[in-house]
Amino acid sequence: MTPHDLRLATRHNGRRDGELMLLSPSRQHWAPAGPATPTLQALLDDWEVLAPALARRCHSLDASGWQGCAAFEPQQCLAPLPRAYQWVDASVYRNHARLIYQWRQEPIPPRYEDEPLVYQGGSDVMLSGTEPIVARDEAHGIDLEAEIAVITTDVPMGVSAEQALQHIALVVLLNDVSLRGLIPAELARGFGFYQSKPATSFAPIAVTPAALGSAWRGGMLHLPVHIELNGQWFGQPDAGEETVFHFGQIIAHLARTRALAAGSIVGAGTISNAAAAGGNACITEARVRQMLAGAPEAELQPYLRHGDRVRIEVLDAQGRSVFGAIDQRVQVVSQAE
Repeated sequence: MTPHDLRLATRHNGRRDGELMLLSPSRQHWAPAGPATPTLQALLDDWEVLAPALARRCHSLDASGWQGCAAFEPQQCLAPLPRAYQWVDASVYRNHARLIYQWRQEPIPPRYEDEPLVYQGGSDVMLSGTEPIVARDEAHGIDLEAEIAVITTDVPMGVSAEQALQHIALVVLLNDVSLRGLIPAELARGFGFYQSKPATSFAPIAVTPAALGSAWRGGMLHLPVHIELNGQWFGQPDAGEETVFHFGQIIAHLARTRALAAGSIVGAGTISNAAAAGGNACITEARVRQMLAGAPEAELQPYLRHGDRVRIEVLDAQGRSVFGAIDQRVQVVSQAE
């Protein structure tokens, strides 16, 4: 797949799948992608033909300084893919596995470092980065999880890890919310997550690996992810460090016995670094670190509550927001089950 320098967003236009938009390198302006690519899924379905045409259009807009184009409005964005054919999440950060399985009082699964650990999530509703995190009960243990994911073109069955990297069209930033209070009982039934994994939220901008420059290498994004909770620093772990597998290896694992359709979203799991100075990308990790340090239950970091604000963002070496920000409030709609 030929690399193309593209930054894309989906503008809300009253339709489920929105309107595909091109963004300037500064992320200050945007313009419609045009009738040949009305949605991101339409682009992904015919990537080899349509992506080069969009790249040429972007080059022309760059030359003109994006004159006459509207200012970018993140509040007008849907998730880049408001509904996706597939959403699969992995768990490739060693430290996250270490802390989460301590929380669950279980051993790390056998062969954790031999083949990727994955689960298939719900992809029919994907939220924008400004929509609220809606929950029914604070007692469910509402947790944020900052992650990097990729969106694929069509992936043939049996691809190698190196070949799989060529099927990565876009890179995205997301908040994979978990309801920690529901997880143990669900997993105890032996059939995986469902109610404990509500809708996932996405930062507004999806970018091609080529648009990331040297920050994309070895099949991973190598930049810190900044997380704030209620305006306070919560963490900035590096997304490319301390991983067991890269995205090519995850995708090759998924495609071992089946093909993946264009528009599949593949996550690497909650970002986590062992050094405490990097903070945390989920509340459960913070709580486990506190417990290991001897903190009593009453002093542990609380899970999200009604009105709490979560902000997640990635900045490049020049200080620009790579994906735009996830900036959400928690909305508890009912305390009743």
